Amino acid sequence: MARQLLLGCIADDFTGATDLANNLVRAGMQVVQSIGVPAAPVANVDAVVVALKSRTVPAAQAVEQSLAALRWLQSQGCGQFYFKVCSTFDSTPAGNIGSVAEALLAALGADFCCVTPAFPENARTVYQGYLFVGDVLLDESGMRNHPLTPMTDPSLVRVLQAQSRGKVGLVAHAVVRAGSEAIRARIAQLRGEGVRLAIVDAVANEDLMALGRALADAKLVVAGSGVAIGLPQNHGLAPSPAAAALPPAHGLQAIVSGSCSQATQAQVKDFIAAGGAAYPLDALQLVADREAVVDAVLAWAQPRLAQGPVLVYSTAAPDAVQAVQQRLGAHDAGALVEEALAAIGRGLVTLGVRQLVVAGGETSGAVVQALGVRQLRIGRQIDPGVPWCFAQATACDADLHLALKSGNFGTPDFFRKSFGLLA
Repeated sequence: MARQLLLGCIADDFTGATDLANNLVRAGMQVVQSIGVPAAPVANVDAVVVALKSRTVPAAQAVEQSLAALRWLQSQGCGQFYFKVCSTFDSTPAGNIGSVAEALLAALGADFCCVTPAFPENARTVYQGYLFVGDVLLDESGMRNHPLTPMTDPSLVRVLQAQSRGKVGLVAHAVVRAGSEAIRARIAQLRGEGVRLAIVDAVANEDLMALGRALADAKLVVAGSGVAIGLPQNHGLAPSPAAAALPPAHGLQAIVSGSCSQATQAQVKDFIAAGGAAYPLDALQLVADREAVVDAVLAWAQPRLAQGPVLVYSTAAPDAVQAVQQRLGAHDAGALVEEALAAIGRGLVTLGVRQLVVAGGETSGAVVQALGVRQLRIGRQIDPGVPWCFAQATACDADLHLALKSGNFGTPDFFRKSFGLLA
């Protein structure tokens, strides 16, 4: 008997999509992630996550892409929808979280939704509407220096209100801790006051489970991946190893890293300190001759792959990134590096890599597109928010295991331990 598609998800970047799918799998759902809107139905899964690359595009473009994904998910019979945003709420006063959320609400004929990026397992908590990253407020974290979406205000109510036409409210922690019925009562109160979007506090998994129960009948959820652990319970599903089963791994191993987050910088340093083979990309050299640089990287990697994982990275400290952006412009510098890393990722698979870790949301999007990946089957978690996946790289006629890591996620030894977990 075919499974009913219970949940339709729209993610604003590729690593965020796998982050969400990972939590759904951990809670018992079988999940497929699609790169872009699928061209055909997806059978025998509980949830489909449509991965878009819409986080940093103009708001109108993000809305258009998100509505196209919604229409496809509606055509598959989904009853509930999830707009997945970053756990650090990456956005600007122009959007895209508020603009997309309001467009989805309008398309669904709904007048309210809850919003929270909380993911306590990854040290993302919301209290009194303020987002904490670990022990510090959002604007005191590394996100203050993000090259595309610098986050300088920790008040999510203020951040979301700046992007939204409708009124933004708050479901405070005292209400959340009182349980799902209290959350529902607060939602009813806010709706009566004309609030359309409400930030929800959460500082522990228990809060997310209570919120999940309260949202059983909600048409739309806007959140990071955290709330995903609380939704499968509404359908009688529970954690099961079978939900994360993937084919056995084989082939060579490599890492491509474009993220400049503090977490990824630590992972690059750890890999190199442990003696790993690593090649740093120079963005200014790419300007002169991108193809020559890509060829040089692949020539360097080929004899080393047989000895173990190789790392190719453009990861750098904020001052180095800013220096390159001043020379090339932020958008052009980012696009240049993404295109190079995508070509390198495809070249590595052509050389026999069948286990590939990609760090950074924009980099992951560029690499999977270059590989011709259309769908990902979600498997076992490496670290919170980052699972191994299985996919067909149609551009290389190869099946491979992929881990698409958000820049901010993972322990310092993430690169080194990933392949051991897969084995």
